[in-house]
Amino acid sequence: MTPIKPTPTPNTSPGAIADLMMKNDRFSQWLGLEVDECTTGYCKLHYRITEDMINGFQTVHGGILFSAADSAFAFACNSHGILTVALDVSITFTRPARIDDQLTVEARELHLGNKTGLYEVRTTNQKGELVALFKGTSYSTSKAWDTVDVLLPK
Repeated sequence: MTPIKPTPTPNTSPGAIADLMMKNDRFSQWLGLEVDECTTGYCKLHYRITEDMINGFQTVHGGILFSAADSAFAFACNSHGILTVALDVSITFTRPARIDDQLTVEARELHLGNKTGLYEVRTTNQKGELVALFKGTSYSTSKAWDTVDVLLPK
């Protein structure tokens, strides 16, 4: 069985879907995430570490890194035009990030099956050093984005 591949329309292109998701995602907005690129199976975004994101060790809280990676993962796996959710995720932290660090997050699709997908999300600092590695498995529902009204403005 072939994965569902709807024909993108202007409202269901990867960029339009990411824009709509971001518009309705107050937490990603609070993080200051800025989407640089969103294509089919891929999303690149960046953000700056602020004082509000720092833990007791004066490094970025792991939940911040996880949340930014999760958002990039969501944008990438929804880019096919099918409402898709996380099924399983994990993250490995490789080095600390600090106040004013500029972090780049890139989500790449590694595999897309009939209902599930596998994604790798790399977070790097301004020096290109790996800060965190996130792995996500997605589950695609049967709902095409052009028929979903859950996230659409009322």
